[in-house]
Amino acid sequence: MTDAKGRAPVLEVGRTCWRKARSGRFALIVDAADYFKHLKDAMTRARHQILLIGWDFDPRIRLSPENSDGEWPNRLGDFINALVERRPELNIHVLKWDLGVIYTMGRGSTPLFVLDWLTDERIHLRLDGVHPPGACHHHKIAVIDDAVAFCGGIDITVGRWDTPEHLDRDERRDSPWGFSQPPWHDATAAVDRDGARVIGELARKRWKIAEGEDLPTPPDPEHDVWPEGLEPSLHDVEVGIARTRPEHGGYEEEREIEALYLAAIASAERSIYIESQYFASHRVAEVIERRLGEPDGPEIVIVNPLSTDGWLEETVMGAARAVLFGRCRKADRFGRFRMYHPVASGGTPIYVHAKVMVVDDRLLKVGSSNLNNRSMGLDTECDITVEADRPDVSEGICAARRRLLAEHLGVEPADVARAEEESGGSLIAVIEGLRKPEGRTLVPLEPAPVTESERLMVDERLLDPERPRSVKTQVAKLARAGRAVFGGSAGRKTFSRAR
Repeated sequence: MTDAKGRAPVLEVGRTCWRKARSGRFALIVDAADYFKHLKDAMTRARHQILLIGWDFDPRIRLSPENSDGEWPNRLGDFINALVERRPELNIHVLKWDLGVIYTMGRGSTPLFVLDWLTDERIHLRLDGVHPPGACHHHKIAVIDDAVAFCGGIDITVGRWDTPEHLDRDERRDSPWGFSQPPWHDATAAVDRDGARVIGELARKRWKIAEGEDLPTPPDPEHDVWPEGLEPSLHDVEVGIARTRPEHGGYEEEREIEALYLAAIASAERSIYIESQYFASHRVAEVIERRLGEPDGPEIVIVNPLSTDGWLEETVMGAARAVLFGRCRKADRFGRFRMYHPVASGGTPIYVHAKVMVVDDRLLKVGSSNLNNRSMGLDTECDITVEADRPDVSEGICAARRRLLAEHLGVEPADVARAEEESGGSLIAVIEGLRKPEGRTLVPLEPAPVTESERLMVDERLLDPERPRSVKTQVAKLARAGRAVFGGSAGRKTFSRAR
């Protein structure tokens, strides 16, 4: 089957997605203020089963720092306790990455509070440790009675809540123990009907892998679970659900997300717009390089944070971004590649945690996967994608992209639409025409020089491998890198990341 222009679809079951499912409503939710609000509303409508499957989870956060609705508690843990008290048939299952507990201790958050929170036998909290050494359970999924599912990049934890205004300083973002949190841009999506059922099936499969327990499928709800006030971005669309899961414990690997990225980028005719926490995937960079070398290839815009969250991540992912950026810049003979980072009105960098891709305004992907190696084959990931098969779906995808750009540029979506018309549709021309020398805007991202030892680390995929490695292999690679760093002049040389 092909589209109106004779192009084969990107979504193909068994290759670029696991399953396809029809959803009556699909909503792109931008930033966690709206996500937490709509998640809370949907959870109050649950009667049988809530599944929260994620990298991190903290019941101390407030779902709405601005105010409470008065009917339900505002702190997540208290809210969940109230849910099971008022819903006698409701079971809530929370699955959190086990090593994420150690990580959160480094941020001042310890798991000990959980003992004070688990007050009901119908609240089931488990830590997911079923993964290869060095891997991560990275889903960000919430499923309510298999009637509504949220899937994207937003963790239900500290430091995620923010509004599209992304103020330089906002006390509402402060952690439960009073620490200031930076501006944070993120995204997720909501689906209903069969799309929600399939994501519910995926969530129960992950619980089975982690705990060996088969969770029941909830009965069809007798009422609408869709959050009140959540306007769908698209209606009656087919959603593709794609996964990453490494080979481990008798389970075969799943690499549909990697295939999806490669096929989508290869299919682009006019433009590729990507928001990601990282730019570190070698295979994705290779296909981008090839497209940039084509005289009639697409424009490619990537929005990243200025720097990654933490010293180790910046050392690993920052160096990889520098190397891959330099390669793409070199391949960009026709001036079609740009990378930007967003800033707040006072110049504070806005951290980009969203994982979104829009291709030609005919394909929209939202999920948990980043543009790094481990998201393609080491960590567990879930992405959902809509591919246009009707004009109104293309228009909805276009509106979603304009909304994202407008937020970053501090303008209205109508301003983006007007600039597109004036520029003839050039994505780069629109951004360059609307971005400002100061204030809320997008700033060109120019990574700093990289040392030879950092380049070696990138080439060896240290701490960001594409597949699981044995402990012996990983130790050997670290040893080689150590000898390069400390055994000679390697650590003193630098390479230009790109000028």
